[in-house]
Amino acid sequence: MIKAILCGASGKMGGFVAAAAETDGEIQIVAGVDKFNNGEKFPVFSDFNDINVNADIIIDFSNAALLDSLLNYALKNGIPAVIATTGYDNAQLETIKAAAKKIPIFFTFNMSIGVNLVASLAKKAASVLGDGFDIEIVEAHHNQKIDAPSGTAIMLANAVNSVFGDTLNYEYDRHSVRRKRPKNEIGIHSIRGGTIVGEHEVIFAGHDEVIKICHSAQSREVFAVGAVRAAKFLYGKKSGLYDMNSIVNFD
Repeated sequence: MIKAILCGASGKMGGFVAAAAETDGEIQIVAGVDKFNNGEKFPVFSDFNDINVNADIIIDFSNAALLDSLLNYALKNGIPAVIATTGYDNAQLETIKAAAKKIPIFFTFNMSIGVNLVASLAKKAASVLGDGFDIEIVEAHHNQKIDAPSGTAIMLANAVNSVFGDTLNYEYDRHSVRRKRPKNEIGIHSIRGGTIVGEHEVIFAGHDEVIKICHSAQSREVFAVGAVRAAKFLYGKKSGLYDMNSIVNFD
């Protein structure tokens, strides 16, 4: 049995991860980290420094502001970490990469296998279509999501941009400039409303034809199941930075 610490234990995703772990049967949540305690079946600590139980791995669905505390604890105790939180800036992403040189870290902008498949398909489409198509990405989430655009939208844009040698600019706001759309950009648009779990669409708009690759999450459970799967994969691995492509080869 793999013993896990769940960071963000009392949040909505924490509940889904705890349920997914219980259903899976190979991972046991032995402790949580959260500033709230909603009566979870395991002890919940408000600070990593207060944890007094042994664990094999950390699963994180919390807040970008907790990254330093999480990594300090993981590095100090030599514990692998599955990081499923989004909203990190470039400096924090570099911090994750640096930590992965010392401990195993699984990080992806989206824990859904379906979304990662969309990224692979979008990359393939870009390589086939070339620069003859304009590329736009539209993402939609619930009205409680605080970061925009979503980390997944950036992941999709990065996948497409890699085909062009990372030469395309990302355009998030067109209303401030009156001009025709330049060729060397990817438009990224965010919608926030209601209880939308997560929708992403990559649009390739050419002359008289449009190709769309999309994904719609019907429940947060898909992300929780992906995180549990990632934890099982990461357990026992050598230090390094892993992602969903490490589990399923999309190439």
